[in-house]
Amino acid sequence: MPSSPARLAGIAAGTAARAAAGLPRYEQATIDELGTPLAEVTFVVVDLETTGGSPKDSAITEVGAVKVRGGVVLGEFQTLVDPGCAIPPYISVLTGITTTMVAAAPRIGAVLPAFLEFARGAVLVAHNAPFDLGFLKAACAESAVPWPAFASVDTAVLARRLLTRDEVPNCKLATLAPFFRTATEPCHRALADARATVDVLHGLFERLGPLGITSLEELTGLTRQVDPDRLRKRHLADGVPSGPGVYVFRGPRDEPLYVGTSSDLRSRVRSYFTAGEQRSRITEMVALAQRVDTISCAHDLEAAVRELRLIAEQKPRYNRRSRFPERALWVRLTDEPFPRLSVVRRVRPGAGVFLGPFPDRRAADAAVAAIHESLPLRQCTGRISLRVLGTACALAGMGRCGAPCTGAQSVDEYAGIAAVLRAAVASDPDALIAPLLSRVDRLAAEERYEDAAVLRDRVAVLVRAVRRRQRLASLAAVPELVLARPGFDGGWQLSVVRRGRLVAAGCAPQGSSVRATLEGLLATAETPLGPDDELAASVDETELVLRWMEKPGTRLVQVSGTLACPAPGTGGYSAFLDRVDAGRTGRDPFADGRSLGTRARPERISPGPRGHSGAPAARLASPA
Repeated sequence: MPSSPARLAGIAAGTAARAAAGLPRYEQATIDELGTPLAEVTFVVVDLETTGGSPKDSAITEVGAVKVRGGVVLGEFQTLVDPGCAIPPYISVLTGITTTMVAAAPRIGAVLPAFLEFARGAVLVAHNAPFDLGFLKAACAESAVPWPAFASVDTAVLARRLLTRDEVPNCKLATLAPFFRTATEPCHRALADARATVDVLHGLFERLGPLGITSLEELTGLTRQVDPDRLRKRHLADGVPSGPGVYVFRGPRDEPLYVGTSSDLRSRVRSYFTAGEQRSRITEMVALAQRVDTISCAHDLEAAVRELRLIAEQKPRYNRRSRFPERALWVRLTDEPFPRLSVVRRVRPGAGVFLGPFPDRRAADAAVAAIHESLPLRQCTGRISLRVLGTACALAGMGRCGAPCTGAQSVDEYAGIAAVLRAAVASDPDALIAPLLSRVDRLAAEERYEDAAVLRDRVAVLVRAVRRRQRLASLAAVPELVLARPGFDGGWQLSVVRRGRLVAAGCAPQGSSVRATLEGLLATAETPLGPDDELAASVDETELVLRWMEKPGTRLVQVSGTLACPAPGTGGYSAFLDRVDAGRTGRDPFADGRSLGTRARPERISPGPRGHSGAPAARLASPA
């Protein structure tokens, strides 16, 4: 809006008065003067070695840092740290740091003041910054040392924005170091990794110059920029209601692109149009979306079930999970005089014993291999005739098959072996699992650790499959089940389940009659089809119901039939499964759980229109 003559005269008079008084004049800053040039910023690149992956139960063993400005190294900081506990052997193998090495080292409380002084006034840089900064902040909190308000840069995220999949397959430091030809090779020692990260940072800076990113403010805002095309689609969330439910992004031909669920639909849908959403697939999906449909639900269980059903029915291409429930695999013990194991995709009542489901062929084959390790079931695929005898195979010679094809094993003798598997699936897996665990212990005692680990993992897959099958069967046998959970508004969330299928859902607000609400739900509930004692829903839906039922605070209002788990079941193997899970976590305690893969079509920063100073303004270019 143009200024009035009086206003212009006032500004001129004020400027003249300041000049007469010897005060500096007000001047318009140029675009170049609004930011801190990267060449003038002091960066402290830091790396830590620790005893584990979480500051809650692990401690720092080494700190390494490099101070750099304008491409020149100004100083280095390195010290071992006494974690106050023994360093696990697998950590010592990974880092080379042993308990003896840190015995005379200072504790982290004595190291922090020196490090914070070294880094004072600088911008902290780390590869996977949440890991390193998380440990440093936790150490400061434990030592009652205030954590300064450092600006930070994560080279892993920066690389994800600037590099493509054609250049590097991922953004791990071990991958980026050879790509940028760092002078120091990362080796899980703090100072060496920090030096390598400095070279990676400088290599990434070379990518920023041609794109017009020259200031610290532009660098720190790089990962928070939003595609302008995405911003222009924020209106798609205008009519979305609050509360739990399901949302469906639809494309140009009204086809479903993506189905999701949330306890607050409006907040979740709006998040797709902000800088917080960085998934490349979702970025592409939002670019295609033309509208968002929503289905309001009574509570989170109904929303999750509706999401599963919509994904299975419409198979939106940007959903990865639960698109093809029909592809789940089962291990079947065939129904014949000499039954065998086979991997199938369909469960047919009366066609034998079924174990599973399994997410992929590898898991199914692992369970089959474990069963064959425990039981001498035949592994040939043909049907054995009771009248025409055949010849024995190599497995019979090794004692892993009773050779029923040769008549060496009768139908009754073979049935006793198959009965062990039937009993394991139905109620008691001890006769099937106990020999396998004994063999794992024997292999470990013989120092055949790799063989023991392979067999242990197979047993874990088998135990989980048996547990899953028994849990599903327990709910499939219940004709009707009514569950209630306390709601956030003081009311009750109600669910009616029949043979594992959610058939009605509702809420009884605070002060209303729960019984009256429940009577209305029962009167309008869906009646599932199919035979009794068989699941009336997909496995994923039934497991959603089981998890909701097992949450603390859930109450069983009424039940028809018997709701019970078989005894003794798989409860006795919970400690074994926990040890297996803990072993897997300990294999790579420093693994970065974030998605740091490069993008096939990354959002690129390109020079925008030039400002008054002639400098290019950075902007985020949309993918072609």
